[in-house]
Amino acid sequence: MASSSNPPVAASTATAGEPLHKKRWLYILPVVFITYSLAYLDRANFGFAAAAGMNKDLGVSDQMKSLLASLFFLGYFFFQIPGGIYAERRSAKVLVFWSLILWGGLAALTGVVNNVPALIVVRFMIGVVEAAVLPAMLVFISNWFTKTERSRANTVLILGNPVTLLWMSILSGYLIKAFGWRQMFIIEGLPAVIWAVVWWMIAEDRPAKARWLDEDEKQAIEAQLQREQVGIKPVKNYAEAFRSPKVIWLCVQYFCWSIGVYGFVLWLPSILKAAPNVDIVRAGWLASAPFLGATLAMIAVSWASDKMMNRKLFVWPPLLVAALAFFGSYAVGTNSFWLSYALLIIAGAGMYAPYGPFFAIVPELLPRNVAGGAMALINSMGALGSFTGSYIVGWLNGWTGNPGASYIFMASALVVAAVITMLVKARPDDELPAGTLARA
Repeated sequence: MASSSNPPVAASTATAGEPLHKKRWLYILPVVFITYSLAYLDRANFGFAAAAGMNKDLGVSDQMKSLLASLFFLGYFFFQIPGGIYAERRSAKVLVFWSLILWGGLAALTGVVNNVPALIVVRFMIGVVEAAVLPAMLVFISNWFTKTERSRANTVLILGNPVTLLWMSILSGYLIKAFGWRQMFIIEGLPAVIWAVVWWMIAEDRPAKARWLDEDEKQAIEAQLQREQVGIKPVKNYAEAFRSPKVIWLCVQYFCWSIGVYGFVLWLPSILKAAPNVDIVRAGWLASAPFLGATLAMIAVSWASDKMMNRKLFVWPPLLVAALAFFGSYAVGTNSFWLSYALLIIAGAGMYAPYGPFFAIVPELLPRNVAGGAMALINSMGALGSFTGSYIVGWLNGWTGNPGASYIFMASALVVAAVITMLVKARPDDELPAGTLARA
């Protein structure tokens, strides 16, 4: 990794100029944000349908509820790495285009299924076609944004998650009340198919292909990205990257972190609707607040991470805060709904805040020829954690009749994730004396 005191790199960043910075943020990131928002809409609205009577209408047993909610992540798990490698070696643009069409169609199809086996197939297939989206988008961003911008750029991408959950929670409640859960799936699935055309017209895999940049601007961006590869230890292939102890530990960390995130996301509507005097519309409004907190926390943390160039410092403390909030919500129990709910808002903000810094670590750790595959491997383990979290949280809630045990489960997983983050050396710089290089 190039030293922070290296004058040519700093000069290059300056010579790229503000117009470059503004163009990339205005042309690239709005499209990235909307694309990932639509992906998240079509995976997270399932929790609202389950809370609104879908399980009863289709004859879903108590044993099947948790499996159906988590089945998406099995498909997501198996196809992460092929998608990440394809995006890195061929084209993120092509991959995301076809994914948009397929997942939008499958999401709408969820509204017309009339039996459990069909629902199982559709949920699994949505996971398969969405699997490539996040690693492809992370590769896409790493081709466009420099090291000092990457945490914020990643955050704009992943803000599509909590921002979508914020408005989707409210909209889905009203759609279900007005039309029913089937029509909700259809209405919320079709925009992804339409957006595929917009994505194809605007997105380009690399600056060299962008029509809205002149040749000097293209060369300045590419030169800066190439300079940032200096000092990163060469890795000849994916097998070597996947065996890296740091990549393995990041996989374990993200597995544990995702247990908390998706146990929370998928079952929050059901947890809230089980409270006294809470219907599906009110549950939608209540479910939106944690994601408003998450949005604000992500923006603040990503900005600070890029400013200080310290990634780990902005990953483990928010996760620890989220764990403590879950423990607190367990301690409060049913004695005070509003206090417990406030702690859930804090937990949501803490779990989402570190995404930008976390996904900035890998491109700073590995060379560009294998970084995409490594990010896909890490994200695939996150998908496995998401399956585990959503399945076990649903099972615990059904078995115990309240969310207390699931709060302990999610909190414990987040503590493990925080501890691993503290211990892992996120960059080669971490092995040098303090002050030698800019820290990760």
